[in-house]
Amino acid sequence: MRTESLLAVLKEFHRGKLSLRQRHVAVARQVSQYDANNTYQYVINREDVHLQWLEAAIAELEGTPDDVPEPSLPSLVWNESFAPLATQDATDAAAFVARWRPRLAEVTHARHRGLMDVILGETLEQKRFFDQIAAGREDVLGRRANGAGSPGTGNGVLGVRWIE
Repeated sequence: MRTESLLAVLKEFHRGKLSLRQRHVAVARQVSQYDANNTYQYVINREDVHLQWLEAAIAELEGTPDDVPEPSLPSLVWNESFAPLATQDATDAAAFVARWRPRLAEVTHARHRGLMDVILGETLEQKRFFDQIAAGREDVLGRRANGAGSPGTGNGVLGVRWIE
């Protein structure tokens, strides 16, 4: 695979993964349920690492990654289920993997192919998380110590990811 072709593939893969990440940030703003929001934050943090890897690979080939804006989602009304958002995220993750898994063979650069394979594997794990959130599971990332439950989390999480 020539450098220009490899760069184009990496940029396309990055754009797809960044689109998923931006959607997850937008959904996390809507999900106030503590455990589900924690899971989204975990996914976003892993995606940030994936994107750093891809951006380093693109820069190594003297390219610049594309930017993707965060999508605008309609606000949920009070007590409206966020399960459809998680279901869509599971569907999107599966579609991303289905699109890219067969294309790995065209990437002849072993390190970049391995990088993409790891990202696809973790995307499948994220799909499983979203499926569990949509099914109403609260213990996606594990159970709290000593049986502590949702009453200990108050009214959910803050509406912003970072406070300055």
